Amino acid sequence: MISTAIRLARVGSRSELAAAVLMPLGYLCVLSAALIPNLWMFAVSAAVTYAADWYLHQRGSYLVNRLNKVRAGLPIRFLLRQLLLILLLAREGLAEQPLFYAAVACFLLFYGLQAPQGALATLIRLRRTMPVVTRNVDLHAVRIPDAPPRALLRRSGEKMLHLDIPAMAGVIIAAATGSYLVGYIGVAITIGLGLLYTAALVPFLRRGRRVPSAPAVLKAVQKWLGEYQPTVALYFSGSDESAYQVNMWLETMEQLEGRPLIIMRERGLVRKLNETSVPVLCIPGGQHLMAMNLDTIRVTLYPANVGKNIHMLRVPTMKHVFIGHGDSDKLASVNPYSKVYDEVWTAGRAGRDRYALADVGVRDEDIVEVGRPQLAPIETGAKGTRNLIPTILYAPTWEGWDNNPGNTSLLLAGENIVRRLLEAERPVRLIYKPHPFTGIRNKKALAVHQRITAMVKSAAAERATDPRWAEEAAAAQPAQTAARAELTRIEARLAELAKPGRAGGDEAEVSRVSLADPQRLAETKRLREQWNDAYWRTTGWWEHLVVTGSEPKLYDCFNESDGMVSDISSVVSDFIASGKPYAVTDSAELGADEFKRQNTAVRAAVILSNSAAELDQLLAAVSDPAADPLADARAELKKYLLGPDEPTSIEQFNAAVQALTAKAEARNTGVAQRIGTQAIGELDRESDAESGTENGAAAAGAEDKAKENDGAEATSSLAG
Repeated sequence: MISTAIRLARVGSRSELAAAVLMPLGYLCVLSAALIPNLWMFAVSAAVTYAADWYLHQRGSYLVNRLNKVRAGLPIRFLLRQLLLILLLAREGLAEQPLFYAAVACFLLFYGLQAPQGALATLIRLRRTMPVVTRNVDLHAVRIPDAPPRALLRRSGEKMLHLDIPAMAGVIIAAATGSYLVGYIGVAITIGLGLLYTAALVPFLRRGRRVPSAPAVLKAVQKWLGEYQPTVALYFSGSDESAYQVNMWLETMEQLEGRPLIIMRERGLVRKLNETSVPVLCIPGGQHLMAMNLDTIRVTLYPANVGKNIHMLRVPTMKHVFIGHGDSDKLASVNPYSKVYDEVWTAGRAGRDRYALADVGVRDEDIVEVGRPQLAPIETGAKGTRNLIPTILYAPTWEGWDNNPGNTSLLLAGENIVRRLLEAERPVRLIYKPHPFTGIRNKKALAVHQRITAMVKSAAAERATDPRWAEEAAAAQPAQTAARAELTRIEARLAELAKPGRAGGDEAEVSRVSLADPQRLAETKRLREQWNDAYWRTTGWWEHLVVTGSEPKLYDCFNESDGMVSDISSVVSDFIASGKPYAVTDSAELGADEFKRQNTAVRAAVILSNSAAELDQLLAAVSDPAADPLADARAELKKYLLGPDEPTSIEQFNAAVQALTAKAEARNTGVAQRIGTQAIGELDRESDAESGTENGAAAAGAEDKAKENDGAEATSSLAG
């Protein structure tokens, strides 16, 4: 019943559910206490509302979001509590006493301070917002001062509101005891703290504490670009949840010849970017990006089809390549939008054939097979299982943007798959790792995910008390304790390395100090490898797991598993690199033959119906190599989907970049010869002006001021 209530209330834990229930009940009790009147009931109820409200805000609760939508946000709730205190004083017969007038004057004056305090905090943030966010870019040409202390600006509105606590407490105590001095002291403390907080913000408006103007910063960035002269760029735009799509390409960019650059469009995504030695330039404003001189870039790579790609695609001096963020049989892998690129790079022959069959206008001569450099960390599966019982990874994809039942196995088959694995006659260990987008569109998918999570955790708790595993658990306890301690130490050190500047520095200050440090990056990489090793040592090889978040990575889960169950997505294509048995769910119930005909990646898979009755075939293949009839088919399919092992994928990828760079150079040389002395860029700008691009740039600027998560809609319509 509690789990059902948690799901219906859309909260994340029992404690959050309790706070979500106590807060409205607390306000009802505050109202009742004011009307009765009852001072002590009022005091206790008010304390409950303060605590519940604070906790829900810390957790980012859905209830808080809903209250804001119906005009019952935090300021209104604080004002309501203060008005009810005034009502309580009147009901207690204190309406003619000085304490009553002191309380009224205090709350009026206190609310008068909200406006200047809020305005100052907002103005400081605006004046410290640069038109770009950078990593590994030297901005010494402009002076970027230290950020204000984090305590001043972080959740400043909430902090200011909570300064009413001394007045509330003092007035209640004074009314209860008859000692009005306590009330006056509380009132004075609240007003004094409000004035001090507001005054503390004023010095940060001085010219010396502001970041340079937008033109000055953009000029410094342009100067750096002129010195660095990037040759190949990775361009990315997307929602907050899509950071994995750019993170998967970071190591590949680091290994490319030339001078790579990562160009991003959303500020929030920069915080989610993994450590890299490649310079990162986030330019939210479309007008700023289009005005920037990027003449030295010859190849731009695009991991996603999104609307903001147009701001780079318009540049003719570079070649544009769609590289995607996975290789699968989904419709997104044959998107007609791909026609806008000069080339489309696929992992193997399968990608080329996919476009030919789809007939969406992508020409065969524009497709280049480059392998999948990101798959290098995937270990090739050995014969048999890693441990005494097999480990099966269940990694379903998300529900997609339409209601196609074939998008994900979660809705129709997920619980059957998990139940059969947990109740298998021969024990198996289950690792459940859902797609990070799960539930963002379809709340039914989110509900199924939550039920599956509960199932796995419940089964893990039962297995912990099962006598069959007691001896192994007891023997592994010291090593697991040591691994947890090591994990804590590594995480603390990684947190230190992730903050090159002062604690609490804002994005402008971080842009100033986040220059590439080879030693720091090397240590970070080494620690992440140690973290991954320690993580798996914290649990026994028989313990079920739910793995969410960015760590451990999907490929780490591949390496820990002996087999996998998934859906039609790039996860399947990537897992094929391991050579291990896998199963794919025919959620749309096409039938095994038709399912294999339509989806290349399942030709060497065990095909599951929504009942998941065929799982025994997968478990048999995992446990006994002799009972694995699809081993040869998987090896053949691996080459077809992912390309040959030699030359390596990174060698193929780098060769493709160099070949396309040569094409761009040849094109630019030819154009220069044809147009004479007039610069190509000048022609482009004249053409843009004639076609009304100025209006387009203004529209792009307006678009960039919208919420960052609007990028998700663009991603949905173009990429899927």
